[in-house]
Amino acid sequence: MTKVGVIQMTSGPEPEHNLSFITQQLDKSRDAGIDLVLLPENALVCGKKEDYHQHAEPLGDGVVQAKLSVLAQTYQTWLVVGSMPIRRENGVTTTTLVYSPEGRLTAHYDKLHMFDVDVADAHARYRESETFMPGNHVVLTETPLGKTGLSICYDLRFPHLYAELRRAGAEVILVPAAFTATTGRAHWETLLKARAIETQCWIIAANQGGVHQDGRETWGHSMVINPWGEVVAELAEGTGMLTAILDHKITAAVREKMPLTQQARFSSVFKNEKAKDEKADGEK
Repeated sequence: MTKVGVIQMTSGPEPEHNLSFITQQLDKSRDAGIDLVLLPENALVCGKKEDYHQHAEPLGDGVVQAKLSVLAQTYQTWLVVGSMPIRRENGVTTTTLVYSPEGRLTAHYDKLHMFDVDVADAHARYRESETFMPGNHVVLTETPLGKTGLSICYDLRFPHLYAELRRAGAEVILVPAAFTATTGRAHWETLLKARAIETQCWIIAANQGGVHQDGRETWGHSMVINPWGEVVAELAEGTGMLTAILDHKITAAVREKMPLTQQARFSSVFKNEKAKDEKADGEK
């Protein structure tokens, strides 16, 4: 068995303010025996395009990432930053960062699916692709929770990604998010349960929750769901940390009784835009 902590936040545009809240939550749980802590999407910066680009750092380098590394070391826990802006050669990605208790950046994942949609809320128009460039890699990494798949927010609506993570061996899938109140009320829990049931994985979901400085309202309801689709822990409203025990015997039992991967007769193909572009360049 392993223990996970999930921090629900109402992040703003300034990293220092958000880091202060994260530190407070980690300090409260110092003696709780938590193996891994998950932060939500946009944990360090949640604001407008200018805010993300102003605070973006090169991968593995920068003041904010150095402080995150120190936090993991100080509290001797695996720390998964749901996402923060990372500066690349051709733009900025919104990227999950995975730190070991030694403060080492062991894995990262660039969000694949950009939230370009119209929502019936005060914000109305969301065009994430105007701020970030999408990633091009599916990422599975080792953590104390087992083989851990990485995803971010809008990815949740694309089951092929989760099927690919399961095919690659995922036992747990992380879903840091900033789901809006409107879409969250309609679909958040339903989608999380579906991904758990389909993949027979533990789903650990950390959501932003509340009204943010730019007026955006997020749904909260961070939760942990077992491979049978049951919610074992939830923080509906407000901010703070929820904890849950992951019993990996449940995973083995569910998969043995219902061997979905052996019975599946369909497969999916990942559209890697970067690989396609590189091939086209080579043919010129």
